[in-house]
Amino acid sequence: MKELGAEKLSNAELLAILLRTGCRDETAVHLAERVLHRAGGMRHLPGCTLEELQLIKGIGLAKAVQLKAAIEIGRRLAAAMNADGTPLSSPGDVAALLMETMRYYNKEYFKVILLNTKNQVISIEEISVGSLNSSIVHPREIFNLPVKKSAAAVILVHNHPSGDPTPSREDLEVTGRLVEAGKIMGIEVLDHVIIGEHRYLSLKEEGLLF
Repeated sequence: MKELGAEKLSNAELLAILLRTGCRDETAVHLAERVLHRAGGMRHLPGCTLEELQLIKGIGLAKAVQLKAAIEIGRRLAAAMNADGTPLSSPGDVAALLMETMRYYNKEYFKVILLNTKNQVISIEEISVGSLNSSIVHPREIFNLPVKKSAAAVILVHNHPSGDPTPSREDLEVTGRLVEAGKIMGIEVLDHVIIGEHRYLSLKEEGLLF
């Protein structure tokens, strides 16, 4: 007999519980397995839309909404556990704050973390959503909110849907332009962190932030 701790359950069993039918109901587990198969595994489930989920036999609008809500709760919980007022002191702190949200995106999202003088998070702002492999950002969009919210510094963050955080030439060019703009605005760009699949890269640590 399996232990009852949630950590002992398989992905399909956890999804079966979420679908309100119980992990010991064979039909429920089969439904959960169909969900995972359709998504391409747990890794890609957050990227499924409501419409895509409803294409699965046994998943109606109510269950699709329930799944999406549970995924969002997980994202917010991960963010809340890492945004408790503790100063961001390393790229690892940035990755801990945003990895569980951004590694699932199937497009490039460009975000900016606004910091006060103690390097505590004021807010996290979404600036742009790009195509599969590029984001379009402009200094005007980047520094408008930091000025309004009296931020002392910012950290740039974006994801690579491929899972490989290696910076592209465009990443380096955009970063250089934003660092220069920050100097003019009096708002320091502390780092640009690229999120991949369970990996991240800091342009500052790599000596690529000028």
